[in-house]
Amino acid sequence: MTWNVWWRFGGEWQLRAEAIEATLAASEPDLVGLQEAWATADTDQAAELASRLGMHSAFGRGSYPPPPEPVEDPDQLGVDVGVGLLSRWPITSSSVRPLPAAHHVPPVALMAEVAHPLGPLRVVVATTEWEPAFRDDHEAQAVALAALLEPGPGDVRPAILLADLNAEWGSEELAGLSGCTDLFAAAGGAADAVTLSRAVPFAPLEAVRQIDRRIDHVVAGRGRGGDRLRPHTATVLDRPVDGVWASDHFAVVVDVELDPIVDDRR
Repeated sequence: MTWNVWWRFGGEWQLRAEAIEATLAASEPDLVGLQEAWATADTDQAAELASRLGMHSAFGRGSYPPPPEPVEDPDQLGVDVGVGLLSRWPITSSSVRPLPAAHHVPPVALMAEVAHPLGPLRVVVATTEWEPAFRDDHEAQAVALAALLEPGPGDVRPAILLADLNAEWGSEELAGLSGCTDLFAAAGGAADAVTLSRAVPFAPLEAVRQIDRRIDHVVAGRGRGGDRLRPHTATVLDRPVDGVWASDHFAVVVDVELDPIVDDRR
């Protein structure tokens, strides 16, 4: 699953937090990439959700968009924006990598390795540039993410990117990722699916290049020795929870089967 959870915007973040947790509990995803997640000096949203859901977590501070100045609400004071990962399996390592940016403070991508029962799985979580005027940054960040997905010497299975890419798959902004696989489409997800919809009362209608489009993605990089990933189904969670919209974005869920890694040296 990938989900932009809209930080502490909107003034009712605690109520939305309950809806986010309820959605995750009902969906029971194995891996969740969180964008626009919050972090205080003591904890972060991924850690809090992991504690409640019995999962593992990692977090990277410093992502898009930057916190508002001045703050809109006292609950936003001193709170960072970041990207997080929730995993059913232990996270054996994690690090943050800055993405290129000439116009804003560079955002970070969170890189992690997950101890999947069938072998190590590398996961990247990120958010990219959103402003049309800074398309050069947008394109450069897509290229940088593709590089992070490149297989390392010990990688057999493709790395997975869970990201708010602020553009439709196949757009010029995401040309740098053209060698990767859109797992939502590969799994037969609806061609007209959207993840940033004007149906949400607080949707950012000013985001004319993103609104009513599928801009949140589950992506597979290239792998060695075959794909090792088989996407089966894909959906967008586009309904409120007990009348509460959990975020201005919808969550994207892709069911992917992992093939065992066979040791060919025997």
